Amino acid sequence: MRRIGILLADLFDEREFLYPYYRVQEAGYTPLVIGPEAREYRAKSGLAWRAEVSAKEAPALEGLLIPGGFAPDYLRRSPEVLSLVRRVAEEGRPIGAICHAGWVLVSAGLVRGRRVTGFFSIRDDLENAGGLYREEGVVVDGNLVTAQGPQDLPGFMRAFLGLLQG
Repeated sequence: MRRIGILLADLFDEREFLYPYYRVQEAGYTPLVIGPEAREYRAKSGLAWRAEVSAKEAPALEGLLIPGGFAPDYLRRSPEVLSLVRRVAEEGRPIGAICHAGWVLVSAGLVRGRRVTGFFSIRDDLENAGGLYREEGVVVDGNLVTAQGPQDLPGFMRAFLGLLQG
């Protein structure tokens, strides 16, 4: 089974979750929703979605997507989530982070010396962590794909799926 992990925590941006969720299915992958705990989480809009497994229990993944919203501020507080993100990075698998999800990359220690983008309000955080911020909708650096916001979802997913397909 070719699984793509999608991280979830309360106050996720439903657009940045749902669009990638269905795009990875269309591309022939199985989305696996992962949270700090295996439980239901609520989006900013109130949409509820269940994380199938906890980050600690997550199996091997082909890639990992991190939606934005306010969820990344909760995700980055979980040592198990950060460990999972680092593991996927160390395996050289694609990681996609959109909007505020760059916070998770910062806390996982993955941005130093890397070209990145994100929502304008986290630019200082990305730069202070050693990231090379680009004022672009989508930025690819090695196995890392970052994007500024929901308006960049089509390009973000094209880049992410492109990395998966080699």
